[in-house]
Amino acid sequence: MTDTEWGVVRDAMPVPPWLEGRGGQPEGYCHRQQLDAVRYLVDNGIKRRAMPADFPAWDRVYAFVRRWRARSLLAELHDRLRGLVREDAGRDPEPTAAVIDAQSLRAAATVPASSRGYDGAKKVPGRKRQSWSIASDCCWPCWSPPRT
Repeated sequence: MTDTEWGVVRDAMPVPPWLEGRGGQPEGYCHRQQLDAVRYLVDNGIKRRAMPADFPAWDRVYAFVRRWRARSLLAELHDRLRGLVREDAGRDPEPTAAVIDAQSLRAAATVPASSRGYDGAKKVPGRKRQSWSIASDCCWPCWSPPRT
């Protein structure tokens, strides 16, 4: 992550409770290192134990992600960054529309009839799954500031 990208991300990150005097202890690793490690994992699709030596230990990175996800801090960071990107593009910080997607999967003949159906629109026998969390009104890439 470049210094410019970190400046944008750092301002959008939630403040740790111990910095605001609400208790807790400082974390063992810098948030920038943690986010760099997460971005590296996502970008390269490596196994968690194959983390390069210049990143924090893999178990610390995963503990960081689990803790932030459990407290909804990753979603909050994403929403803040999305708002900044949208404002820079001259748009309203909050999306005004979203798309809920559905996908029909063909089922094998061995799948019981009680757990499969028929999608008449796509003419596909099988199962249907919905993706409720897909919001398509977002600028890509959310992690990078606009290039100048």
